[in-house]
Amino acid sequence: MTVLRSRPLFPLGLLVVSPGALDLLDRTGTNADTLLRRHGGGDWGVACSTDARSNNLAVVNGTRILSAYELGARFERLWVLTDADRRVTVIMCPCEY
Repeated sequence: MTVLRSRPLFPLGLLVVSPGALDLLDRTGTNADTLLRRHGGGDWGVACSTDARSNNLAVVNGTRILSAYELGARFERLWVLTDADRRVTVIMCPCEY
């Protein structure tokens, strides 16, 4: 069970969604706000254990944060990335990186 925090652990900054991510969100009926709340609340999704550890440290030391979520019946991957200076958070497909 995922518990969504009312306040994010870090600022998300400007929110940007790539064309591929917008298409995937639309095709799977996924609300981007839910993913942003998960990301900001420390639910890194299916990020590997190394990335999850890096994210936990990044909340404190101000480096880049990467969450990965799988959407829809085909488990298509979507990334949510917050840059180190916390000015921008991007929702994108890995192929758009």
